[in-house]
Amino acid sequence: MSELFPPFQPDKDEPRKRRFKPIPFRLLAPNLITLLGLALGLTGMRLAIEGKLELGVVCVLIAAALDGVDGRLARFLKGTSRFGAQLDSLADFVNFGVVPAVVLYHFVLKDLKNFGWIICIIFAIAMCLRLARFNVMIDDPNRPDWQKNFFTGMPAPAGAVTAMLPLYLYFLGVPIVPYGAVPVGLYLLFCAFLTISTVPMYAGKTLGAKVPRNWVAPIFISVILAIALVVAYPFEMLSLIVVGYFAAIPLSVQKFRALELADRMAAAKASAMAAETPQAPAPAS
Repeated sequence: MSELFPPFQPDKDEPRKRRFKPIPFRLLAPNLITLLGLALGLTGMRLAIEGKLELGVVCVLIAAALDGVDGRLARFLKGTSRFGAQLDSLADFVNFGVVPAVVLYHFVLKDLKNFGWIICIIFAIAMCLRLARFNVMIDDPNRPDWQKNFFTGMPAPAGAVTAMLPLYLYFLGVPIVPYGAVPVGLYLLFCAFLTISTVPMYAGKTLGAKVPRNWVAPIFISVILAIALVVAYPFEMLSLIVVGYFAAIPLSVQKFRALELADRMAAAKASAMAAETPQAPAPAS
């Protein structure tokens, strides 16, 4: 007599079902770069705690450079994802909000004791708020296309690079350590204000989308020269870049207002033309 409930035996030729679908490498590559930048940022914080400020600053700068690479690589490989966007924001908060604050605290702000730590907390919180606002504004469907070329407030990597200007000057021999805690604290608060402000700052996302042929060689030479100067004179160039960035903010505001005025005039002209257009009479019932 055969069993009423024989044990189940799967077909040997039937392929085994995979529990998880394979993920293309183009989706992993940008996230790996993001995690590498996060590891560098955390390493920079450890080096600063150990007193190796110069190496800690270098780690943060490399993390900022990698932050500019992962997003562009994701768009180039068509590997953008919501997971990658959230991971990038969390890594940016650590690398450009927490790490610079801790580095500056162990540099000179510790002389202010509790006030110095409060300033570091304010900077980190301001960076967190700035990143949260950025994530919300990305999903705004009513945002004009021309506004995509501008950041609202100072972006996170620029905020970290500019916040460490006192360290660049210190490495160049400027005597900041003995009496520089108060000026450095006020400067860090100023950088925190810029990150959460509504000051438009040029992003340059469409810069270089189409380059004229006669500009190719000068651009190559300029980029190579800039890289060579940064490698040969890192802190001198970084100080000049920060000063130039601050000097470019008024120009960004002026350009933003000009584009905003042109957009309003175009919208008003379109509405006026729509109002003057005669409407077809309604059909008789």
